[in-house]
Amino acid sequence: MAITVMQKQQSNPQLQAGRSAGKWQRGLTMSVASLIANATGKSGPAKLSHADEWMQGRTLYGGASALIAYTQARRAFSDLPPLRAAQIGFVAPIGNEIELHAEIVRQGRNVTQVRSEIHCNGALALTAFLLFGTSRDANAVHLPAPLEPWPGSAEESDKVSIDKGPPFLRNNIEVRRGQETTGKGKPTVRRWFRLKEHAEVDPISTMILLGDANPPGAIRTMQRQGPISSINWSFNLLGPSQQTRDGWWLSENSSEHADDGYSSERLSMWNSEGSKVMSGLQSVAIFG
Repeated sequence: MAITVMQKQQSNPQLQAGRSAGKWQRGLTMSVASLIANATGKSGPAKLSHADEWMQGRTLYGGASALIAYTQARRAFSDLPPLRAAQIGFVAPIGNEIELHAEIVRQGRNVTQVRSEIHCNGALALTAFLLFGTSRDANAVHLPAPLEPWPGSAEESDKVSIDKGPPFLRNNIEVRRGQETTGKGKPTVRRWFRLKEHAEVDPISTMILLGDANPPGAIRTMQRQGPISSINWSFNLLGPSQQTRDGWWLSENSSEHADDGYSSERLSMWNSEGSKVMSGLQSVAIFG
């Protein structure tokens, strides 16, 4: 049974330290809250007590490490406006023992730019450049085109077996098919994702957690099985507040070009009603 942060704040001093971040934090379920509990906003050493639940190979899953960097920035500077975009570099493996640092690079009238870093074993392991921006009167309005053809709702879609998947998937995420095609073919992977304990997790944190969950589209053109690794991840959030039904988000990775051991991937995410909420770009290393 999920225990929310609000239920545990009075008895857990590590969670209490993050209260200044505001309402965005209070909805996190215990599994997610435990992961980010020691990202208090203060620079220095921290321990990830539940990192084993979010591992992918020998490192923390990219979406989880990106959420830690985002949380560190939010808790360090509690008056930040909504997150608009991020550029994340996955530099080295991340384990239980880390150091966190966050600093404001520039604060303008509307836009604040923050650098948030994770160090591991004395070296830089992740760097995130986060862009926060207030809303202004719109001088241009253009909504993204709907996904065609729409694959149907998550409830109508088949479950994806993740019994042999990495720990972060098996432990924390439900997955359903978002496209009819399976096996080799067009280099696109589209799936529905939902946190198992989703009811109280705020949408922005959820989108960061799930935004890197798909394998690269290039996996469908690989000649043989082999390891893959995200090198970087850049994304734009298409609006400061997003909602979806029953925790489901549709995520797609599509390879634009794969050769020489790398793939350039386009990443997209939609909510349950088919509104596009995130657009991204990623470079992935293809081994084997």
